[in-house]
Amino acid sequence: MRTVKILLLAVILVAIVVLSLANRGLVTLNLLPEGMATLMPVSVQVPLFLVSLVSILIGMIVGYLLEWLREHKHRRRATDKAREAARLSREMDHLRKTTNKPEDEVLALIGN
Repeated sequence: MRTVKILLLAVILVAIVVLSLANRGLVTLNLLPEGMATLMPVSVQVPLFLVSLVSILIGMIVGYLLEWLREHKHRRRATDKAREAARLSREMDHLRKTTNKPEDEVLALIGN
């Protein structure tokens, strides 16, 4: 499985490099649309592959953040259940210590 993962990552990396080399042309990014550019004329020229990669990266970060927020209730429930299981385990150990009577035949048979 590890080999498949490394192979998949290598293929993705090669694809990114090939797409980056194929899209080296400069594009102009404007802060505001053409009609509003008189208010704040900010524009920058960057390679097209950089725009693409940054857009993909921002999309992945937003997706991971939204998924993390969506899973919060499941993580919270798992934490609560783990706490409850630990509490019940401690209570069961305490009850075994305080109520275990060696003369009880049933308990001797089941090994408590």
